[in-house]
Amino acid sequence: MKIKTGDTVVVIAGKDSKTVTKKGVESTTGKVLKVYPETNKVVVEGVNKVKKHQKPTQQNTSGSIIEKEAPIDASNVMILDPKTKTPTRVGYKMENGKKVRYAKKSGTVLDK
Repeated sequence: MKIKTGDTVVVIAGKDSKTVTKKGVESTTGKVLKVYPETNKVVVEGVNKVKKHQKPTQQNTSGSIIEKEAPIDASNVMILDPKTKTPTRVGYKMENGKKVRYAKKSGTVLDK
């Protein structure tokens, strides 16, 4: 999987792909919080929010409704190029004997 935890990504498909701002309609961006490679899903900050009903417990005597992010498919996001600030594909190349990820649009190395 080419997306790692901590990457800044752009949502390119799905219900959260566009957000309306004062400037107009923009693509939704966010930081990857968790990656599930076995199911090819990622959790992105502020995207695909769902409401979960919490049962009352001894610590939390009154039940509550929690809003949290749910996983989305990794094919619905693209990495944000750090140089051009546009969505880009990811490639791998050898640098000093190590395999590193790089942005195909600008050639910037993503792994530090």
